[in-house]
Amino acid sequence: MRKRLALLVTAVMTLVLVAFLVPLAILLRSVTADRAVTAATAKAQSLTSLVATADAATLRPAVDQLNTTAGHPVTVFLPDGTVLGAPAPRTPGVTLAAAQGSSLTVEDAGGREILVAVQGLPRGTAVVRAFVDQAELSRGLGAAWLVLAGLGVVLLALGVLVADRLARSIVRPVHELAAVSRRLAEGDLDARARAGGPAEVRSVAAALNLLAARIRDLVRQEREAVADISHRLRTPLTVLRLDAESLADPAEAERITAHAESLERQVTALIDQARARDSAPGSCDAAAVVRARAEFWSVLAQDQDRAVTLALDDGPLPVAVGEPELAAALDALLGNVFAHTPEGTAYAIRLTATDGGARVEVSDEGPGFDEVSRGDSGAGSTGLGLDIARQTARASGGSFAVTRGPGARIVLDLGTALGMP
Repeated sequence: MRKRLALLVTAVMTLVLVAFLVPLAILLRSVTADRAVTAATAKAQSLTSLVATADAATLRPAVDQLNTTAGHPVTVFLPDGTVLGAPAPRTPGVTLAAAQGSSLTVEDAGGREILVAVQGLPRGTAVVRAFVDQAELSRGLGAAWLVLAGLGVVLLALGVLVADRLARSIVRPVHELAAVSRRLAEGDLDARARAGGPAEVRSVAAALNLLAARIRDLVRQEREAVADISHRLRTPLTVLRLDAESLADPAEAERITAHAESLERQVTALIDQARARDSAPGSCDAAAVVRARAEFWSVLAQDQDRAVTLALDDGPLPVAVGEPELAAALDALLGNVFAHTPEGTAYAIRLTATDGGARVEVSDEGPGFDEVSRGDSGAGSTGLGLDIARQTARASGGSFAVTRGPGARIVLDLGTALGMP
């Protein structure tokens, strides 16, 4: 926009300057020529009284003395054919002026003839001729035109500078609005636009600030709602843990209590995450988290006679995902395996290091499925498990993919965590 305004002003000012300077240049040329012609005419007329009264012998020294001054050579054509002064041919203009007895200005290829007729002589009309060449007609014109051109350039530069300043005062607030919009898109809900620039831009800034405040309120309300819902789960978890502790079999009671405590930790982490505000992206060792979740689910896999294949690279493998988020994503994927495949179906967990972080792959030998969108499920579930894993991978700067046949294969590419020891 700034460049376009500068180009527009440059084009308009160029047209205005051309419309102003070209006629002025033509006027200067006319004034310069008229000045030279006026001087030559005055020089020729200074001899008229002498030509009318003196003879040729007296007139010759006066004409020669006049021609000693620079410019405008003067020639006197007497009626008897005598020519005094600067040598010059008897041109048709001289003949015409003598015949008509009137003064003339005649254009010539080399300049202009100033012809002054002197009547009342015994043998007819004498003609005083002063000649102005082209150099004299345009003397000083080049310098004047150069000054005009310089003035035009200065005015054009000044106009472009003023236009650039004006464009900057308009464009800068727009760029600030764009920067604030990007900050809001990146999650900085405290970003606000400054009121500046034209009234229209200030109106947009005010609307953007109002929108940012509204988004912040909605996000806060959503976080509090999620935290409240998660907090309500603590009561049944406490009851479940108490029931587990009352079981007669100590081993079974310990196992169920451990599961209840693990679930309670997940609920607590969910509450903390929901109430967290503008927190930096978390990080963890993917090898440790994947190994821990694989061991957690291996107990249930033994109960259902599922063969488990583990292929985990040695850690540490730092990834740009917090430990609770990665654990929740793995639990969602493994939970889908147990919920949607028959007992005895084998599954595999693979963790490999990549140039950009780590790759987690969960596959099974079940019927498989196609990737679905958030909330879609054909198996009676909420349809949020895959989306949890998908959002976790993308939040780390990685990707998520689902392939089918035979079985299901889900791949999470996790971005690396910079600066993690």
